[in-house]
Amino acid sequence: MSATAATLPTAPDRTRTLFGSVMGLVAVTVACSAAGAYLGRNLGGASWFISWIVAFGCLIGLNVANARGNHGLALGLLFVFGGLLGLSVGATLDYYATTNPGAVRQAFLATALFVGALGATGYAIRRDLSFLYRFLFFALLALIVFGLVLVFVRIPAGTTVYAVIGLVIFGGYTVVDFNRLRRAGTDQAVPLAAGIFLDVFNIFLLFLQLFGGRR
Repeated sequence: MSATAATLPTAPDRTRTLFGSVMGLVAVTVACSAAGAYLGRNLGGASWFISWIVAFGCLIGLNVANARGNHGLALGLLFVFGGLLGLSVGATLDYYATTNPGAVRQAFLATALFVGALGATGYAIRRDLSFLYRFLFFALLALIVFGLVLVFVRIPAGTTVYAVIGLVIFGGYTVVDFNRLRRAGTDQAVPLAAGIFLDVFNIFLLFLQLFGGRR
């Protein structure tokens, strides 16, 4: 074996490096989201909706930038994406933190355990689970429609059903996203981090809805 070949990283080494990079990016994005939530705690009116729309514009932009090889721009858009999503839910989180802080702590702990368990499961599965993205996408569309129905029609325990189904869907996304880490290239670190952050963000809000609704 040549000296050059001996120093080349193996596939497991590359996977571990990618895993570390993605988790680091997720952590920074969560921090940006927390900062955004703090800054947006007093926002009212349509500010939350504008922040949400711009955030998803950033999500689209970071995927386009990453595909074109502009990883620096993609990285910046990732952090702005996290900050804007935090900004969009700042008032909601402030309400729960003021009226029911226990629900926030429970949602945080449940999210950590839920994502940790499902993420480890997805990462441990060697089979490529990317075929599940299609099913999860249509399930998410159905959940969005159900959420719109709840706005206009009162359904007994409807919000609880919505939250539980949402946890199943985003739990599925968590498994598939972590499974994708096994075979993705290092150039996919930013989109992967965005996907996992979005999983964590939605799971936390769904748990908060469950625990906050117990009062």
